[in-house]
Amino acid sequence: MIAMAFGLASCAAPVMAQEIQQNTQKFMPASTSMTVTPQAEISSKHVEEGQKFTFSTIGDVKEGDFVVIPRGSTVTGTVTWKTGRAIGGKSGKFEVTFTSVNVGGKDYAVRGVHRQEGRGNTVGALLGSIWISGKSAVMLPGQEVSIFTAEPIPYS
Repeated sequence: MIAMAFGLASCAAPVMAQEIQQNTQKFMPASTSMTVTPQAEISSKHVEEGQKFTFSTIGDVKEGDFVVIPRGSTVTGTVTWKTGRAIGGKSGKFEVTFTSVNVGGKDYAVRGVHRQEGRGNTVGALLGSIWISGKSAVMLPGQEVSIFTAEPIPYS
């Protein structure tokens, strides 16, 4: 009653509501696994180091019964290493380093690296021609890659 007389009740209510909201906020822990797939073909023939590609989560990522990262969420990966096909049967190769997942309009850090290698042709090169080269490395939509969250992601 004294608080109402001095106008303190109006200040206490918002602070208390914020404390309750903060206490009910839950987090999916870092290092939670998720599976992603490229949204478009990625080929060592056409990629360059530093080029970004988008991937999608294949299934819902849950914490208990709550969906924290919905199926189809956008994941960003960057090509961090690349070699092209070479004579002598060497295949093309590249690595994608995953950086973020977008959940509810906000990006959260993820971690993971995937190396894609083309098929070599060393037998053909050994049998007669050094001009034979290996195949380009290609990732296709539907190919699954496992990555992990790198920070806690809030949900309620």
